[in-house]
Amino acid sequence: MSFVCIATIAVGGWMVLNGILHDIFVLSSKHGKTYNRDLLRLLMDGHILITCGAIQILSFKGIEEHWHWAYYVSAVACVSSLVYCAMIFPFLKSFGTIALNAALLALLVINF
Repeated sequence: MSFVCIATIAVGGWMVLNGILHDIFVLSSKHGKTYNRDLLRLLMDGHILITCGAIQILSFKGIEEHWHWAYYVSAVACVSSLVYCAMIFPFLKSFGTIALNAALLALLVINF
């Protein structure tokens, strides 16, 4: 298994874990007590992390086999995560997520 495959699994796992933890903490906070627009928006933030991470994890096998589509799919998930982080940056400085996705995107481009 190449370094890019391991990095794809690691970054994807980081995203999924953070998305699940985000949803757990949102549901256990005061926001989780009432079903309203704020709760839905906060839960969608976690689901964006989970979805992008799951896509990265699922694409690792294709990257291992050097399939072009897997590189594209994983890169799109990285770019999507970076755009998401840029949108929430005024409220939450996600330096770890930004660094991991930028590094993975660079690895994907170099390895492609």
